[in-house]
This record gives sequence, structure tokens and C-alpha cells, in this order.
Amino acid sequence: MPVSLHSHSHGPVRCNMVNADEVARLCYERFNQLPRRGKPEPGREWTLLAAVVKVTRCANSDTDKMEVVSLGTGTKCIGRTTMSPKGDVLNDSHAEVIARRGCIRYLIQELHRAVSCRDSSVFCPADQQGKWKLQAGVSFLFFTSHTPCGDASIIPMTDSQSQPCPPVTSVKEHGETDGGGDLKRKAEEPGEGKNTKLPRIEEQEMEGEDRGDPNQYFCSNSSRTNALSQSPAAESPATVLQDAARLDIRSRGPSDSAGLHPQVPDIHRTGAKCVPGGPADPLHPGVGYHSAGVLRVKPGRGEPTLSLSCSDKMASWGVLGFQGALLSHYLQEALYFSTVVVGKCPYSQEVMHRALVTRCTHVSGLPAGFSVFPPVLLQSSLEFSFSQGQTELRHKDGQGRISPCGAAISWCNVTEQPIDVTANGYKHGVTKKALGTAKARSLLCKLELFHVFLSLVSATDPSALPSSLRRTELQTYWDYKQASESYQQAWQQFHSQAFPLWPRSDRALLLFH
Repeated sequence: MPVSLHSHSHGPVRCNMVNADEVARLCYERFNQLPRRGKPEPGREWTLLAAVVKVTRCANSDTDKMEVVSLGTGTKCIGRTTMSPKGDVLNDSHAEVIARRGCIRYLIQELHRAVSCRDSSVFCPADQQGKWKLQAGVSFLFFTSHTPCGDASIIPMTDSQSQPCPPVTSVKEHGETDGGGDLKRKAEEPGEGKNTKLPRIEEQEMEGEDRGDPNQYFCSNSSRTNALSQSPAAESPATVLQDAARLDIRSRGPSDSAGLHPQVPDIHRTGAKCVPGGPADPLHPGVGYHSAGVLRVKPGRGEPTLSLSCSDKMASWGVLGFQGALLSHYLQEALYFSTVVVGKCPYSQEVMHRALVTRCTHVSGLPAGFSVFPPVLLQSSLEFSFSQGQTELRHKDGQGRISPCGAAISWCNVTEQPIDVTANGYKHGVTKKALGTAKARSLLCKLELFHVFLSLVSATDPSALPSSLRRTELQTYWDYKQASESYQQAWQQFHSQAFPLWPRSDRALLLFH
């Protein structure tokens, strides 16, 4: 079925068909080509994969050339007290964030080529002085092997009676819980004693996680995935999920509704916590457990993080673009993902739409170059070989318990140091002695990306600099971000209209040089 890819008012319409399985296969192959370092141990460790794919429409034909330009793996986040005012620690190592930050490295390299008059395959001059835009026929799509943590993962569970998919298991094996993918939390908080005899609901109240249970698959064409209606964030907490419960009960066969097979509909849980000041999770049994449509922060190693869920970050990219404040100095228009493809996992089109699109569709009054740009949402039938589900299938006795891989891998299509492997926010394998030095820094941390951006500014002929970068008082990372005025205006509209509770970064953490 052809998918219409949105166009900017200025650019050409991109309307070629995107094949979700082709995208997934391309990303998995790119991962398989990477060296062993930082990859999970087969059968014992799992991880998540995300990637940015550049799509180039071939001239005089209907075909597209697809190329992975950035790829990331990872499931971890550092706690609030570990954040560094020097910008030298990577705060959020979820795969989606790693893939997007690697893409920033790639885009800076392409802008470097553009300003140095070496051909860029991505950018061409725009009509404003010092500004660039995407070449005709070039677009980007985003792939993630699993639904993003947070709102997009709050999915109604399938009813095994009417589903050809494997049923929900509630008997624990190897002492693990069966819902919400909370192996990750378990690995991070070994001090929490567990009573495996607790009922499932209570158990999950104690330890959430943000990636659904791999044994509880949605079949992507199942009518049950329609259980959740698209809901603006303004709906009262849990309304949508309770509606889903009623729909779920109504959709059963007559014997079920007669009470011969009473079942409480349930939802996949997320470990991401509601941001303070807004609706809290009601924690009622079944579908009343979570509030839908609200901002959430990721769980950390026992202590709270300040990192917003991937659902929330991806929703923001649909309004602000994925290029960030610094690159907005150089770009006439924000960069948006035309399509988001999710690998095989528990999935609901309606919930994805609510999490990534509906919560922001009403934002208006954006400055020139910004728009509400909802991506086309697709799901692949291909599962990542290192998903939690595949890892459980390949697990052998004596391998120890299954846990999330502690390392995060970044690969991007740049000429120097394309691979960056990190753990706990620092380069993988770094010694304690090296902490605080350049040797310990991830190439994706704020400080490193800032320095690469400053080298782009230095390489730009002063007469070709965008006007926003000609000011002499720009010194700190904070200064450069604030000077990106149209981006800051777009952020204000997004913040006030869609997510008033979105926490602003602490300025003290952004004053590095």
C-alpha cells in the first residue's frame, strides 16, 4: 500500500512507498556488520536498537535509495546526581537517543562539507544568508526495534482466546516477572528483595519497566490493536484505557460476556514515571494502572533520572525537528522524520499515534521553518535478534539470569571515529583514573557535540555565517542554544501548548565552554 510521505510547503512531495520490513532488515544488517565490542552476550543479554535512515529519491525513477546514517543500541539512563555540569557525561543511553545524537554528528559533518565547498549529499544552499536546506529528494526516517518507552508502551494486552499470538504467561520462570520488560530494572537494582509469590499486579507496582513483555505480542493487523482510541493529552487520566477495557470486554464472544471465562483486561506497563506536578498513575488493577498521554521520566538505577521518556522526546521531534538548537542556526527549516518504523514487538497503532502525534497536533503559532509534522507510523514483522524475547528463546541453562546489556553502541556515517561504545555515561572500559579527562568522554556527550559544532563555525567563512552566529558574546553551550532564536520560539510554543510540565534543563548544567 503506497504511503504518502508529507512534504514541507517549500519542498517536493515525497510519496514513494516505504517497506517496513526492508527498513528493519537494513538496520539489522548494519548492526550485524559492527564489531563485537559492546554487543550483548547471545542468550543472556538483550538490548534495543534504533537507527536513522537517509532516503534519497533516485532521479527519473520511482525507486528510493536507503542508507543507515546513524545507529544506536542501549537501555540505560544515569541518575540525576550523576549528571555533570561540564557536559562530559552521556545522560541518556536509550537506543533512540543514541541514534539521534549520532545523526547530529553525521549532519555536522555534512554541513562541514557544504560550507567547505566539498559536495554534501544532504544539504544545498537555502535562500537566507548562511542557511542550508535538504537537497530535493532527500528525507530521513527513524527505525526502532521496540515501541519507545513511556506513553507509546502503554498498550492493551491481547486476549489469548481470540489471538493467534502466544498467550500471556503469569507463571514465573527463573524467578522473573512476566510483564513490562522489567528485567532491566531487576538487573539495575539487585538490592530489591522479591517475593515471587506476589500477584502480578502488585509485583509490577514495585518495579516497572518501559518495554512490553516479549511473550505478549500483538499481531499488527489484529482488531484488538484498535482498542485504544486516539486521545489528546488533555483527557482525564486513564479515561482512554478504561474505554479500552470496555471495548475489550464488548469485543469478546458471547460465552465470555456471559461470564463463563471472566478475564480482567490488562495493559503492558511502563517503568517510566509521571513527571511531578501532573496526573499520577492511578495504579488500579488492569487497564486502570496508568494515566495515558502524560509526560514521563525514565527509571534510573534506583534513583530518579531527569531524562524524559523516548515517547516524549520523539513527540517533540515532530514539532521542533530532530536537529536540535545548535544546528538550527544553519538550517532554514527544521528536519523531520517522514516515517517511524517499529520492529516486531507488542504494538498498537492507536497508542503510537497518541504518543507521537495526537499530543502535539494542536500546536500553532510556530515560527517560519517549523511545523507540526506527524510521521507515517509503520510496523515491521521482523524482530531484532537481540530483543528480550529472542534472548529468552536462546537462553540455556547455566548461562545465568537474563539481563539488559550494560553497554550502548553508537555507529554513524562519519569519517573519523564512527563507533562510540559507552557504559554508565562514559567510554566503555575507561579506568577510574581517566574519568574527567577527554579520554573518558563519549563522542555523543554535550561537550563533544558542542566542540564539533564550534569547529563547524570556525570552518565557515565569516561572510557566510548565519546572522545568529555573528554575535561576539557567544561563549558557553547555553549561549549558543539561546541564540538560536527561532528554535527557542518554537520550543516556547511547544512547551506552552502541548507540554507545560516539560522540565527545562538546569542552566547550571549548560554553562560549559
